[in-house]
Amino acid sequence: MYYFVFMENAPLPDKTTPEKDLLSEEDVPGDDYPLLLDRVQSIFIDGVLIIVLMFVFAALLNDDAPNWIRIVLFFGIWAVYEPLLVIFGCTLGQYVKKIRVRDHVNPTKRINIIQAFFRYLFKAVLGWFSFLTISFNPEKRAIHDFVSGSIMVKVK
Repeated sequence: MYYFVFMENAPLPDKTTPEKDLLSEEDVPGDDYPLLLDRVQSIFIDGVLIIVLMFVFAALLNDDAPNWIRIVLFFGIWAVYEPLLVIFGCTLGQYVKKIRVRDHVNPTKRINIIQAFFRYLFKAVLGWFSFLTISFNPEKRAIHDFVSGSIMVKVK
């Protein structure tokens, strides 16, 4: 025998909320934005990791390996690390600091690969100059965030 319980005040499923783009509950953005210090610490952690990876790959290659392989690995690690990890979630530095790169229009969605490469290219070319705008806008967006249509958010 089946029993059905009807509750008058039971909430109905909300069909208007956007999909979370397969984000875990931890990766759902909060209401605040990371400080410049959080972003700098994240970059520092990622920089240390990239240097360690370069040393590991250099140690794994024997002396007979052609120089072009070393050059490709160097630029591959340097140019692909951040954009690739950002589109799949976050870099190690962003994970440690609990900050994520998201789409500015819909902060529950990750940015795509083209946005990630443009973001990284402008961040690399402009350097610290890119962070000048953080203090002048309420969402603490850097120049490379404006160019790529991204936003940095803190996660729960």
